[in-house]
Amino acid sequence: MNRSSRVRALLALAVLALSVYIAATVPVRLGLDLRGGTQIVLQTRSTPTTEADGEATDRTLEVLRGRVDALGVAEPTLVRSGDDRIIVELPGVRDPKRAADVLGRTARLSFHPVLGPAEDAERTSTTPRQPGERVLPDESGAPLRLGAAELTGEHVEKAAALIDQQGGAGWHVTIDFKGAGADSWARLTGEAACRPAGDPARRVAIVLDDKVISSPQVDPSVACGTGIRDGATRITGSFGPEEARELSLLVNGGALPVPVETVEQRTVGPTLGARAITASAWAAVVGTALTSLFIVVVYRLMGVLATVALLCYGLLSYAALAALGATLTLPGLAGFVLTIGMAVDANVLVFERAREEYAARRRASVRSALAAGFRDALSAIADSNITTLIAAALLFFLASGPVRGFGVTLGIGVLASMFSALVITRVLAEYAAGRPGLRRLPRISGIATTGLVRDRLTRRDPRLMRRSRRWLATSAALLVLAGAGVAVRGVDLGVEFTGGRLLEYATTAPVDPDRVRSALADTGFERAVVQSSGDNGLTVRTDPLTDAEEAEVTGAVRDLAEGADKVRDELIGPSLGEELRRDALIALAVALGAQLVYLAARFRWVFGTAAVVALAHDVVILVGVFAWLGKSLDGLFLAALLTVIGYSVNDSVVLFDRVRELVRRTPSAPLSATVNRAILQTMPRTVNTGMGAAFVLASLTVLGGSSLTDFALALLIGLAVGTYSSVFTAAPLAIELRGRPRSTGDGRQPSDR
Repeated sequence: MNRSSRVRALLALAVLALSVYIAATVPVRLGLDLRGGTQIVLQTRSTPTTEADGEATDRTLEVLRGRVDALGVAEPTLVRSGDDRIIVELPGVRDPKRAADVLGRTARLSFHPVLGPAEDAERTSTTPRQPGERVLPDESGAPLRLGAAELTGEHVEKAAALIDQQGGAGWHVTIDFKGAGADSWARLTGEAACRPAGDPARRVAIVLDDKVISSPQVDPSVACGTGIRDGATRITGSFGPEEARELSLLVNGGALPVPVETVEQRTVGPTLGARAITASAWAAVVGTALTSLFIVVVYRLMGVLATVALLCYGLLSYAALAALGATLTLPGLAGFVLTIGMAVDANVLVFERAREEYAARRRASVRSALAAGFRDALSAIADSNITTLIAAALLFFLASGPVRGFGVTLGIGVLASMFSALVITRVLAEYAAGRPGLRRLPRISGIATTGLVRDRLTRRDPRLMRRSRRWLATSAALLVLAGAGVAVRGVDLGVEFTGGRLLEYATTAPVDPDRVRSALADTGFERAVVQSSGDNGLTVRTDPLTDAEEAEVTGAVRDLAEGADKVRDELIGPSLGEELRRDALIALAVALGAQLVYLAARFRWVFGTAAVVALAHDVVILVGVFAWLGKSLDGLFLAALLTVIGYSVNDSVVLFDRVRELVRRTPSAPLSATVNRAILQTMPRTVNTGMGAAFVLASLTVLGGSSLTDFALALLIGLAVGTYSSVFTAAPLAIELRGRPRSTGDGRQPSDR
């Protein structure tokens, strides 16, 4: 073992030992969609006096933090997002109504003198007679004329919810004033006490968020001009225990500096998250087992070593997630499973290169062939993984919510797969290649054989690029077919992009969606979209609903499906839906543009353009297929689309990397012949890598549960389309862009000079 091999071995052992330690001591934080809970996204709004900038949002965040702590939620998370948004995560909270009410209320508390009753309805709209005068209905609905506020919530020292068991007054809220507030309270009540008993002007109005919550008369025992001097009062009314506690919580927390609006709300039950974890775990186990079995059959001993490296990859990825403190979401869990299939790509590239080297040099040893394989495959591995990292970065920076978690796990998976293939697999392979038994029986290594796919291609030697325009015509026909799906069936955008409410129910038995749809239409929700979800599940997608309307929908569902349990509730505001729709288009444009810039820099602009056109071809076809299938395009579909862009370009990168190498060897050969040779030489890698990823995605589609079925299906379709387009769209297009060869007297194309 030479010095470089020892360094790689020590590096691999050190990283694996550190990963084991981290995995054993640092738990991975689960997102709300896996452990259950509520996420609320609040957006601050400007007022005529206060701008909703970053400073105002920070002050609002601190007020909200106090309110959440008072709610008693374990391990809540509140973070600012941008200048005007606050993301609140409340684990274990399944009924978001009370939490949203508490968080969303501005809680501006004020105390006003009552000037008298408003004479009539017309009086309520006239100009006030005194500065600061306003008209508000009291608890019974009768309009009152109120003077300017004498005290605000800033004068309150503390509030407490109490029950008067002896006096029978029920629940009330006591308020203690501080500093100048006590003097102002005495002056306010002293002036009211000068009015005769029963006079409406003897009342003091307590207003919360422009609503009179209590307007008691000053007790006859209070002297005129003296007022209540103990600096305390109590708010009475028809309070229940929860209402009284909520009011005291709001008063103690203080008013929000600026109003907030709920633009997004997601609630997931713990059972749904637990089922998702179990289903994803089974998909990972089955997918890994099938992929490992396939790699072992194809590459024999090297396949066994690659499987060991694949297990190490799983450990590295998990440890990296834990060390970075990343939150593992449901899409992120799917990304973790997906990268298992992608992790074999670098191993396949190396092994196929080693096979070519062994076949080309009769006296080559397995060890020297492997060294050449790692050396020659390095550029293709780097280029293909960088393009996937670009897609992962775009998912992280341009996506929102749980989909960002998918970008994190995808990026970590790509880096971990490169380390496992280029370091761990190489250490194991070099050690095995130096054993005497392998030198005597090189065929058991899997490197000394060319493989079934390469053998068949070598015997037939097909000239695939002889009529490249036919392949382009086929691709154009597929585009027309996909476009017809969009034109005929239309694109069904999910609530993330349109705004609305998505409700998912778990039922004890299958429910006919048509019956539920009819029942909801009779209830007044004609535009509700009802679909089955898995074997015993149901999803209802509607326009934005109030909590009362949501209760009606849930009641209608439970009338037809006894025991239906609401396991997911997502609310997206129209403004956020429009923003997410715009961001999705920006993400697609940036993804295609970033790939074009990188590929044009690494290869010629012709190859970069051809690869990006093929990517656009993949996007249109995938959207068209989902349109024909009648499936919705939501945030998970966007994640799948961006992943397909990053993943399918890998095949084009590997192909064009080989074309570049062959052009350097034989610069006078026609480009069509060179591209044809490159396709035949890289086809074994394309097939074997595609099969490894297909096993994982098929397992995720079948076993991943209802939440991930469409996501995995989109990836599976995208993988197949991407593999086809890299060979039969990007390659023929590159040939046509370069131009067909013309006679120049030396057999060289003009563009090759």
